[in-house]
Amino acid sequence: MLRSLYTSCTGMMNEQNRLDIMSNNLANVTTAGYKMESTASQSFDRVLAIKIRDASEAFNDHFIGTMSLGVKLGEVYTDYDQGAVRKTSETYDLALSGKGFFAIRFVDANGNESEKYTRDGNFRITQDGYVEDSFGNKLKTESGVLQVPTDAANISIQRDGSVYADGNLVDKIKIVDFEDYDYIEKYGDNLYQVVNGATETEPTAEVLQGYIEQSNVNPVREMVDMIAIQRAYQASSKGITTAENMMDKAINSVGVVS
Repeated sequence: MLRSLYTSCTGMMNEQNRLDIMSNNLANVTTAGYKMESTASQSFDRVLAIKIRDASEAFNDHFIGTMSLGVKLGEVYTDYDQGAVRKTSETYDLALSGKGFFAIRFVDANGNESEKYTRDGNFRITQDGYVEDSFGNKLKTESGVLQVPTDAANISIQRDGSVYADGNLVDKIKIVDFEDYDYIEKYGDNLYQVVNGATETEPTAEVLQGYIEQSNVNPVREMVDMIAIQRAYQASSKGITTAENMMDKAINSVGVVS
């Protein structure tokens, strides 16, 4: 019966973790370029059900019978599928069609500079002509950061990322892609960073001026999955209640002499 308590408890904890991730997806339905997260569940580690080898078993490990030790969150992964593209006609709204990321010059609170990546193309221009994201991080180019003439009458950005001001080439936006997305992780503020082992590859993405890539979260599907999670949580909760009632009867009723 104690095992049933632990099994039900792991079920409730797993569904709570899944619900937290799903709630974060729903909170970012309107966030430009946001990539949803999904989860995979797996059985709790079976190694804890192995009898430690001793002389009685010829020093061989073996499982202690057949049992279920519950469930846990096996993996949280990001879905990098392309989001819908919405037309805004704004000069510095940029969307990527295909695989790749905008490179961003990121400066932390201590003044340390690094390169981050994003699919959020909701950029703006400063008084000095720098193109920044909503957090003040500058958009990188192949030669530095993007700065356009403030007195230019027309800013045109081509599909390959080339930026023209009144017909004159200013710079080219830096687009980066990676061979394996398992080597990039979310940093925060809709940015990504690489981890050891990341290998850059030639991006296939095209830059679309005057468009914004929307979140790839499907709110209807997320709401349906949320209902399923709630029911699974309730089922695990019912399991705990049942186990408690059984223990109560075993302790207070079985063997009582009337």
